[in-house]
Amino acid sequence: MFFQILPISQLRHYKVFNLYSDNNVVEKGALKKSYLEIQERKHMEVKGMRINHNISALNSWRSINSTNTDMGKTLERLSSGLRINRAGDDAAGLAISEKMRGQIRGLDMAIKNSEDAISLIQTAEGALTEVHSILGRMRELAVQAASDTNTDVDRNQVQAELNQLREEIDRISRTTEFNTKKLLDGKIEGFRGTADIKVVTGGNINVQTNKGSGVVSEGTFVIEVGQLTGNVTSPLDVRIVKINSSGVITSTIASIGAGSAAFGGITFTWTGNTFNLNQFGGSLPLNEVVDSAVVRAEAVYTANKQLIFQIGANEGHNMVAGIDNMSAGALGLSTSTLKVTDQNSAERTIMVVDSAIHKVSTARAAVGAIQNRLEHTISNLGVASENLTAAESRIRDADMAKEMMQYTKQQILLQSSMSMLAQANAQPQNVLQLLR
Repeated sequence: MFFQILPISQLRHYKVFNLYSDNNVVEKGALKKSYLEIQERKHMEVKGMRINHNISALNSWRSINSTNTDMGKTLERLSSGLRINRAGDDAAGLAISEKMRGQIRGLDMAIKNSEDAISLIQTAEGALTEVHSILGRMRELAVQAASDTNTDVDRNQVQAELNQLREEIDRISRTTEFNTKKLLDGKIEGFRGTADIKVVTGGNINVQTNKGSGVVSEGTFVIEVGQLTGNVTSPLDVRIVKINSSGVITSTIASIGAGSAAFGGITFTWTGNTFNLNQFGGSLPLNEVVDSAVVRAEAVYTANKQLIFQIGANEGHNMVAGIDNMSAGALGLSTSTLKVTDQNSAERTIMVVDSAIHKVSTARAAVGAIQNRLEHTISNLGVASENLTAAESRIRDADMAKEMMQYTKQQILLQSSMSMLAQANAQPQNVLQLLR
């Protein structure tokens, strides 16, 4: 008995596991092995074996590169906390978020500007508080000096203190500043498109005012009712005394029965039958004053010297504020008006100080209103900045949970692709089977 491997062409005419002839026998095991090799070669012929281009490996390599690129971007987002790190990540989102960032930074700076403005206002208000205190003491001294229980020597002592207090008001107005900016010397006086005329004290004759035909003169107007002209039995008069910021005193006299008079661009009216000589026994000493009133007038001021606070993120988001001149002269307190060396002068000084108190009170009320407004402005700006920051965050910031989910997926894909690349690289080695 001998073994023989039949050619492929002959094997096709025999059954695989049962081939016998009279003289040749093919062993079953050898025949089975040959059959399997034939089937494998047929499979290779159908699929094709190429070694210059391993498509499976190239596919796996492409997947690895893509996954590596995505993983790099994910790691960048996780490390920076930003979804948009470059314009290519989201061009439209980058443009929108950068505009929002500019607005947010502008709003934050506007908040700081408003806080600084409040500090400036508080500095001015603190100085005005002290001026108020000084004026209170001045009025107290004027009332004291108006009584004839004091001698001329006593009044001179009172006058000395008044002079020192007046100089202190001047010093405060000259030296009060914020960041080297003078606040009370009139360099930042408030804008007034029309004259501001206020009756501080109307007196018993009920003084009222209206703007006259001329230009309103700024200053203090003291209205006095008494026996001012003629003789002791003459009808009562009304004298209007104007004191300007330079301390110059001018006056005009009208009959009380006239009921009105024009002076300094202002028309003054009063009740003409409030007083008559019969109420005083038919006569009064000359220059005797029985009633008084005081009016404060602020002239038109249109110079562009006011404070402008930028309280918003864009052009035009500002507010204008000003503080009037608080020097002694501007308050009507000059050496000629702040005089208590005699009884009549001391009485007039009371009214002059009342006018000064009114001016300071008005200024303090104005700066207080500005401070309250700025506090509300800060609250509004804070809300706007917060909401805009939230909107910008939704566009620009990364969702860390989502990015971690993507990173986990990419790790799995990368490991899977690496494994498949190894398998694809091993496929061409099957070609060696053909070379055996």
